[in-house]
Amino acid sequence: MAIVDLYPTSLRLLGRPVLVVGGGTVAARRAKALLDAGAHVTLVAPVLSAPAQALAAAGLISWHARNYKSSDMANIWYAVAASQKKDVDTQVAHDAELNKTWCVNHSDATESSAWTPAVATVQDIKVAVNAGGDPLRAVSIRNAIAAALESGDLPLRRYRNTANGATQAQHKRLGSVALVGGGPGAEDLITVRGRRLLAEADVVVADRLGPRGLLDTLGDDVRIIEVGKTPGHHPVPQSEINAILVHEAQAGNRVVRLKGGDPYVLGRGGEEAIACRESGVDVEVVPGVTSAVSVPAAAGIPVTHRGLAKAFTMISGHEELENVPQGSEHTVVLLMGVGTLNRSIPILAAAGRGQDCPVAIIENGYAKDQRVTIGTLGTIVHLAQRGKVRNPAVVVVGDVVRVSPLAPAQLATAHYGTRETIRTFS
Repeated sequence: MAIVDLYPTSLRLLGRPVLVVGGGTVAARRAKALLDAGAHVTLVAPVLSAPAQALAAAGLISWHARNYKSSDMANIWYAVAASQKKDVDTQVAHDAELNKTWCVNHSDATESSAWTPAVATVQDIKVAVNAGGDPLRAVSIRNAIAAALESGDLPLRRYRNTANGATQAQHKRLGSVALVGGGPGAEDLITVRGRRLLAEADVVVADRLGPRGLLDTLGDDVRIIEVGKTPGHHPVPQSEINAILVHEAQAGNRVVRLKGGDPYVLGRGGEEAIACRESGVDVEVVPGVTSAVSVPAAAGIPVTHRGLAKAFTMISGHEELENVPQGSEHTVVLLMGVGTLNRSIPILAAAGRGQDCPVAIIENGYAKDQRVTIGTLGTIVHLAQRGKVRNPAVVVVGDVVRVSPLAPAQLATAHYGTRETIRTFS
């Protein structure tokens, strides 16, 4: 039957005298943890293991090179019996009981007045796990919790700002801005660091692209400011977005600017970072998987491929294409280029590619309604119009389209065919 008479608590041992009996690796590990808590550690053992020797040689602990004596327990706040000898550990635990000192007995957990939990530390969060006297089980659970904290799957946001419990409104703190690249849109394609910062955020300034589903995981008191843009429609101008980031950070908030793709790939993240720095706001950039390479990959298209393409150019569909390297062996990736196909396709066809050069349009990459339209420079405008293709979409032009498992067999020959297909992701 599992022991249930535990009262979890956290000890503040800064400057307190503690005793460790034993010189082995377990004793050294416990001594190191107690030192990290700020305790004054006395270690009693005739012989030390290498880790314990290192602590003694550095002057971090007081070492008595002898066997344990009952008088060692005098004035001790907390004790660890880890001599690897049952009779010695039993004596240490007995003396601790007489001295009203909490003691961990590593020889007999059932006779310990205190247990050492498995501890995970993530930033300023400490999680302690006891698992009914099963240390391996406790470590397994501890590791799972630590991983969830690191990934942002568990809430990390602070609600109090000071040790005495003052609220954020009562004590001004320094805010910050994180420009987080959310990747192509799937919730599990954001980076671990980006996910964790999102879990810590007080304010999220969000685009319409990226992992929008993650916004639903945030607390009710996390403010979400929508600044999304669509082609030709920018309801919140970039200058105002910059001002929002600076204002919220200067108000003491942890701000996440959640973007699709990568902040520095046609995301105007550079402008936002400069605006923050010029205003004295701490800003960091968290890279994301750019849609220029990830969305083609969702359709099985590599932007480079041995024997087909050694380089690629990524460009906005609204920009001039005349200076892009010629030939279908040089991949061209157009972001948000559906609305300008009538202008861009003739330019690309005339630049050494011809009407038969393969083209793919991937709409809503990695979303459940992802759709892939495959044709050639000679047919793609018609296919896009017939299929009512819309942004957000990525256009890929070049021989690499042949690699897609969705491409028709004719693309492997000199006579390119056309095909329109839909693929969904659950």
